[in-house]
Amino acid sequence: MSKIAVAGATGRLGRHVVDVLGELGCRVVPMSRATGVDIITREGLAEALTGVETIIDAASWHASDQEAATEFFRASARNLQEAGEKAGVTRIAMASIIGVDRATAGFLAAKKVHEELLLSGPLPARVLRAAQFHEFVGQLLDWQQGGDVAYVPALPAQLVACRTVAETLADLALAPGTPAPGTPIPEIAGPRKETLSEAAALLGARRGVKVVGVDGSGMPDAEIAADGGFLPSPHATLAGPTFREWLDTQP
Repeated sequence: MSKIAVAGATGRLGRHVVDVLGELGCRVVPMSRATGVDIITREGLAEALTGVETIIDAASWHASDQEAATEFFRASARNLQEAGEKAGVTRIAMASIIGVDRATAGFLAAKKVHEELLLSGPLPARVLRAAQFHEFVGQLLDWQQGGDVAYVPALPAQLVACRTVAETLADLALAPGTPAPGTPIPEIAGPRKETLSEAAALLGARRGVKVVGVDGSGMPDAEIAADGGFLPSPHATLAGPTFREWLDTQP
């Protein structure tokens, strides 16, 4: 039975990863500040990694500021690699975002640094790039801070459920062997291309909020996004419910 530590275990994605691993019969070590493990200060980290074979890094920064997010990911990647190597961990699997290789600014640029640092070792790392989560749409509306009208970018997306990403990330972390040289970084996305404003309008109807689609001016790499630069590649796996199907299951 594999013993797997999950960084960011109480976060939006991490809690699903913990659930999926538990259902697969793994011994799970949830790592978050809520469980007494801080991957930035290293408090409790060495103890948590005792006997762990694999680390799944689902930890994320809570805001979009590029500089702060980059510092967080620099520290987390360094600490997980160093502490993991000392503990005898065999690999790290991390959740990333589709299109980070094209990003030049903002949160996605910070995730690009995160990928590069984890992949630079010493422990072998596996990366899963995911589309924006269904849950991200609610964030877009929350950022509007009330009111009965919300302005959401009409940028193309292929939203995916967190649970679907968690299942795919767990499979990647547990897969035996090592990927062949030249194998593209795996991607996971939802089954349907839509725009963020279309999805937001469905949620807005539930909340009594009118959603108005706008261009992405002012957003980092808006032109790249508008051209489909953050949509899944041809080799991506498409799975899980559509946004509408997912929304129908939410309380």
